[in-house]
Amino acid sequence: MNLIKDTVLNNNSNLTPTEFYLSQNYPNPFGDTTTIKFCVAYKTKVKLEVFNSDGEIIKTLLDEEKEAGTYEVEFNGTGMPEGFYSYQLQAGDFLDRIKMLKIKLCVYQKGKN
Repeated sequence: MNLIKDTVLNNNSNLTPTEFYLSQNYPNPFGDTTTIKFCVAYKTKVKLEVFNSDGEIIKTLLDEEKEAGTYEVEFNGTGMPEGFYSYQLQAGDFLDRIKMLKIKLCVYQKGKN
């Protein structure tokens, strides 16, 4: 199941972004969850999608109107295979896509073989 957490950061009229921006997800590479941060310069429809390595949409994280501000969306990739993915932000005339890597996390327990 892919859970999405949408959080508004610094949505204060004195801190409103002046341009659209899509940040590299953190952490990257990621195990099960990662956070995607982006800025919206003015009220507009925002679409944030995740793609597999073949360029096929595997999840739409957001598809709604957003006020100007800085946002974070948590993406849960539990159950997805390891590999390269990308995510794309479309807002107004802005369009950007960034790659990310999902890996299997190994848990090391001292004294266990």
